[in-house]
This record gives sequence, structure tokens and C-alpha cells, in this order.
Amino acid sequence: MNNELLNELTFFVLAIFVGFEVISKVPTILHTPLMSGTNAIHGIILVGAIVIAAGAQTPVEIALGVVAVTLATTNVVGGFVVTDRMLEMFKGRQPARPSTPQETKK
Repeated sequence: MNNELLNELTFFVLAIFVGFEVISKVPTILHTPLMSGTNAIHGIILVGAIVIAAGAQTPVEIALGVVAVTLATTNVVGGFVVTDRMLEMFKGRQPARPSTPQETKK
């Protein structure tokens, strides 16, 4: 194993530990703003994946680019769906509206 690969692997493992520690300490009330912030970051990651996939030359690079774009897109869309569902919980209950105009006259 060369020195550069060992450095990258070390950074990757440390990022996993730091990420786990940071996320596990977030209070429940802050999950919605945190999710919105990470959605913005994942949008940037999606743009980066598209740029890298556009410059792919070999079939392996093209396949990895497609996988990266697919996973990044899934992550962004899923994050927005979860954020939307969480924000729905904070809205007040709305009274039921009558379905026909005749019911409003009574």
C-alpha cells in the first residue's frame, strides 16, 4: 500500500468517526435545519458528480460517473422528501372544509 492511499484511507476513517460523533450529538429539535443544510451540500455534490461524469473517458469511468450521479440525485430528492415531511409536523391542523357549496349555506 503506498503512502498516498494510506493517507486517504486514514482521512476517510476519521471522517466517519467525526461525522458519527457530530450527528449523534444533535438535539432532535435541530434535525430539520440540519437536514436542509445537508441538502444544500448534497446539491453541490450532485453538480460535482455531473461535472466529473461529463469528463469520463473509459467505460469504467462512465459507469462510476453514472452511479455517482444516481446516488447523489437519490440523496438530494430523499433529503427534500424527509425535510418536507418533518416540516408538515410543525403545521397546525386545519379545519375540514365542506366539500359542496350547499353545505356552506346550512
